[in-house]
Amino acid sequence: MSESNVVTIAGKEYEESNLDDQQMYLINQIRDLQAKAANLRFQLDQVQAAQDVFTNGLIASVEESDEDEVAIAN
Repeated sequence: MSESNVVTIAGKEYEESNLDDQQMYLINQIRDLQAKAANLRFQLDQVQAAQDVFTNGLIASVEESDEDEVAIAN
């Protein structure tokens, strides 16, 4: 028994086997774009985490310099 994938479009279910080539092409484009969007969100999370690390490092470095200047002034 062969099972067909079901796709929901605008709230209605369609069997992929009943869709024409153009419709399947559009579905595949959408699926590919969804995967790319998920990957970009994943990469953005990594970039934001790295940016936080560098920002916190800069803040700690500046605060340390400020403390050293206060100690020298006293």
